[in-house]
Amino acid sequence: MQKERKKLIINYQSVSPELMEAIRKKYPLGWVNHTMKIKTSGNSFFFAITVDTEEASYLIKVPVKIDNKSEKDDEDFFEETADVKESGDGFAEEEEQETEKEE
Repeated sequence: MQKERKKLIINYQSVSPELMEAIRKKYPLGWVNHTMKIKTSGNSFFFAITVDTEEASYLIKVPVKIDNKSEKDDEDFFEETADVKESGDGFAEEEEQETEKEE
């Protein structure tokens, strides 16, 4: 009969050096692409990774930067840049000025 592991939830800042080594072994290229979104009560959530040791299964809360940029921000940016005068490929005027200087 196999011994049942404890199930623990901890913060990334509280990780011991031994557990950090287990994280490095499981995610040698980094854990950023392996995060899971864990929903809690209400509309709350956090992001986590999993790591198993002989003693326990860990759910480790990790810090994740969320891009809050909205589509409205993109629209504002493109409206501002649309006012810039375009001259075809942008090189025609420069070429004309250079040829005038040479003559």
